[in-house]
Amino acid sequence: MTRAFAVALGLLLSMGGARAVLPDEQLHDPKLEARARHISEELRCVVCQNQTIDDSDAPLAHDLRVLVRERLTKGDSDDEVETYIVKRYGTFVLLKPPLQSDTLALWLGPLGVLLLAGLGAGFYLKGRAAAAAREPAALGPEEERALSRALEQQ
Repeated sequence: MTRAFAVALGLLLSMGGARAVLPDEQLHDPKLEARARHISEELRCVVCQNQTIDDSDAPLAHDLRVLVRERLTKGDSDDEVETYIVKRYGTFVLLKPPLQSDTLALWLGPLGVLLLAGLGAGFYLKGRAAAAAREPAALGPEEERALSRALEQQ
C-alpha cells in the first residue's frame, strides 16, 4: 500500500503544470510562439487573477492569447504587444505591475496590513502584561466575613 502511494505521489509530483494553450492557438513559427509564451507569462487572466493567460481556461484568457499572437504576426515587438494589452485592459493585466501612483496601494498594502497587525499584537500583549502585573484587589469587610463563614462550614 505505501509503495503504491509513493509511486502515485512521485507521478503526481513529476507532472508539469497543465497549460490551457490549445493547439489551434499556437503559431507555426517556433520563434514567434516562444515570444508569445514569454509575453503570456507576464499577463494575468483578469477572470482568474492568479493565473497567467497560458494557465487559464477562461474564455477571456483565450481571447488574450489569440490577441497576443495576432499582434506578433502583424510584426509588433514584445513591448508593443504588452503596451497594447495594457492600454486595453489596464495595468491590472500585468502579473508584476509597475510601481506607479495607481498601483501604490497594491505594492504598499501588504506592508501596511503587516504593520497594523504588528501594532495590534503589540498593544494586546502590552495590555495582557499590564493586567498580569496588577495586584489583585483586597477583600472588603463583608467579603472577608463571607469567606470566613464559608471556610468554617467546611
